[in-house]
Amino acid sequence: MAHLQQTVALAPSSESCTTRIGGLSPQRERRAKQLILDRLGESLEVTELAEACSLSRSHFSRAFKCSTGLSPQDWIRTQRIARAKQLIRLTHLSLTQISLECGFCDQAHFCHIFTRSEGISPFAWRCREVPGMKPERPQSAAAPVGIRLAV
Repeated sequence: MAHLQQTVALAPSSESCTTRIGGLSPQRERRAKQLILDRLGESLEVTELAEACSLSRSHFSRAFKCSTGLSPQDWIRTQRIARAKQLIRLTHLSLTQISLECGFCDQAHFCHIFTRSEGISPFAWRCREVPGMKPERPQSAAAPVGIRLAV
């Protein structure tokens, strides 16, 4: 499944500039995408991608967007969400573990970005997408005897 994501992600974008003027060469686009996928779980600066392609940061960012239709940051975010969905479907890792595995700084940031992208929280998405997954309610501590809880 990871191979499928990588194959799709490395394919040249169909939304590239109509004449490819100003875009990355196919080799540079592949190199940048491969570096992103190889380091998806790590912090990766656009400067590093630009250096790998022997371009300035600003030229690389503009050319990458021309070639893919997305800024480098947006493309990275899209790949991280795709990887997270894959891990949610295929593993029993916690959302915290998945967030770290996909390069998000913490679970809260992951949940925010996932919800903004998918319109649903990662937990709700897991419940919807994974057969047999039912929401579990956390066990609340019982109230001490003699204390009424406001309802």
